[in-house]
Amino acid sequence: MQRILLSTASLLLLPILVCAQETASQKYLLTVDRIWNSAPHSAFTDLVEFNGRLYCTFREGTGHVPGKEGNNGAIRVIASDDGQNWRSVAQIVEPGVDLRDPKITVAPGGRLMLIFGGSYYEGEKLGRRQTRVSFSNAAGTRFTPPRPVSIDPQIRTEGDWLWRVTWQGSTGYGVLYQLEQSGNDEYKAHLVTTKDGVNYRFVSTFEIPGRPNETTVRFLSNGEMVAWVRRERGNQFGWIGTSRAPFREWTWKEQSARLGGPNLLVLPDDQLIGITRGHLPERKTNTYLARLGRDGAIEPLVTLPSGGDTSYAGMVRRGDRLLVSYYSSHEGKSAIYLATIDLRPAGFASTPRNGSVK
Repeated sequence: MQRILLSTASLLLLPILVCAQETASQKYLLTVDRIWNSAPHSAFTDLVEFNGRLYCTFREGTGHVPGKEGNNGAIRVIASDDGQNWRSVAQIVEPGVDLRDPKITVAPGGRLMLIFGGSYYEGEKLGRRQTRVSFSNAAGTRFTPPRPVSIDPQIRTEGDWLWRVTWQGSTGYGVLYQLEQSGNDEYKAHLVTTKDGVNYRFVSTFEIPGRPNETTVRFLSNGEMVAWVRRERGNQFGWIGTSRAPFREWTWKEQSARLGGPNLLVLPDDQLIGITRGHLPERKTNTYLARLGRDGAIEPLVTLPSGGDTSYAGMVRRGDRLLVSYYSSHEGKSAIYLATIDLRPAGFASTPRNGSVK
């Protein structure tokens, strides 16, 4: 039997008789709300829970990239006490730099940490880029001006992109990708570690072909690391890998799907759930949630109402419910959405190991 995933909008087009059999969207999807669309283009979200509030961050700009007539992007942070009413907490700008793709975490010491790319454009041509970081105060009401991170000199270039940081106790880990120095137009992806969110030390290089880039790392209950990696060459299928400390030796499995903005969550009994961009025929796209296997399996569960320029989701788990921030242009202008997903139909355990998991 073939599983067909349908967005909420497409349910309206089905004959009434079909609705007698529950669809994936009806089974999992509880609510979807557009929570922000004040800019011409809003994209690249992340989500975290801090001090009892939800914080969502994303890029605001005139387009996906500045372009000849466009403006550089700024980072917006919004907060909500109930997930429905949102207010702006901060807008972070840097003159002459396109700030993009922010990721937000709760850093040791009880502050929010934003990490994001800083790109220099000449018209539509990308020049150098360098990752930025910004920290909140203890109340989460103000953020510091952006500052460049410091990367281990043995892998430092003018084209680094540290895409996401995950904290394990007092130590942070992330994957930095960069254009190879040999000039062969390939990427290298390096695992790096930090104690302060500013200075990053080299750990290992991922031996992955096909331009590995955007990567999320998480931890299993036994301390093993899992990495979910996007690739842009060859068959472009994603890779999933595992490693034990000190995280220098990796076991990799190829998946059967192309990724975009992959985000990964470890559930109580070490089950893996991921969200990514789906690539459909005729260059169409969507954003979907999937069950992941360490053997490379990827089982789609539900497609969110989405299309066009979309994906780059953040996730916060609250018991049996998963809150998902993402962006999409399926309603015209690219905007920010928040979906509530019921995890019980997928058979996931109901009690998190350590409270809400990002």
